[in-house]
Amino acid sequence: MFRGAAAVNLDAKGRVAIPTRYRAEIIEKNQGQMVCTVDIRQPCLLLYPLDEWEKIEQKLLALSNFDPNQRRLQRVMLGYATECEMDAQGRILLSAPLRQHAKLEKGLMLVGQLNKFEIWSDTEWNAQIDEDIAVAATAGFAMDTNLNMLSF
Repeated sequence: MFRGAAAVNLDAKGRVAIPTRYRAEIIEKNQGQMVCTVDIRQPCLLLYPLDEWEKIEQKLLALSNFDPNQRRLQRVMLGYATECEMDAQGRILLSAPLRQHAKLEKGLMLVGQLNKFEIWSDTEWNAQIDEDIAVAATAGFAMDTNLNMLSF
């Protein structure tokens, strides 16, 4: 399970190092194989261990090619999907189209979301977190019945 946010850097070759605390699990369960694609709702990337990505692929496969919205989702999610293998130093290579979508430069945030990571530019991440906290502070979550059931 991936949780927490880590500041990481993108090197000149487009590689990012996965934090050490996650590497053993990724290697043990997936031999270092991951898949990265774009988030269709946010300017960030979604990075899945291969076994988790395969679950997503099955869901995408079940969508109708005849429904325009479902086809759009398939096209974007699968079209950008890129296999990423961790190297001996725990780094993965992010393709230029992926980096461009998420506006990635040097400073990044790798954010654990239990079964996947989000990869954000540090600037976009800070803006998104500020917005999320502001919405929560103004009772913006109150209308969502699923969130009302949570207790912290």
